[in-house]
Amino acid sequence: MKRLCIIPCGKKKIWDVQPDAGPVRAEDAYLSPFHQACERYAKTFFDEWVILSAKHGFLRPDDLVSGNYDVTFGTGHPEIMTADELRRQFHEKGFSDIEELVMLGGKKYRSVLNAVIGEHQHISWPLSSYKGIGYMLQALNRAVEEKHEL
Repeated sequence: MKRLCIIPCGKKKIWDVQPDAGPVRAEDAYLSPFHQACERYAKTFFDEWVILSAKHGFLRPDDLVSGNYDVTFGTGHPEIMTADELRRQFHEKGFSDIEELVMLGGKKYRSVLNAVIGEHQHISWPLSSYKGIGYMLQALNRAVEEKHEL
């Protein structure tokens, strides 16, 4: 069965440390420790993974991100992609055919993804039982180190 891992982007980006970086691949754009841990986990356990960005939607690792931004789901920011835009993009990128989805994000992503996925799709939230980002980071790092999927 084909699976897709969806990971959150992150506030800290390459342009925060290299303002003149220009457009970069999505997998190189996000620098927060949580994003980096999610990316390592996704690369370890999944053949296909994407980054979910409030501004850009579903980014494949080699999709280009043009520059810095600060847009977060649930904030009412005018640049947040709508559920319709996310659904369209999800379908256009071929993700609507994937039955098993794994989201490595917190609660704020539930309503976003529930509005996007199809009825035939199952989504799991392996970090939902952890009570904070520190515990999530530990779990992700331990899973990668021990080669044991959460």
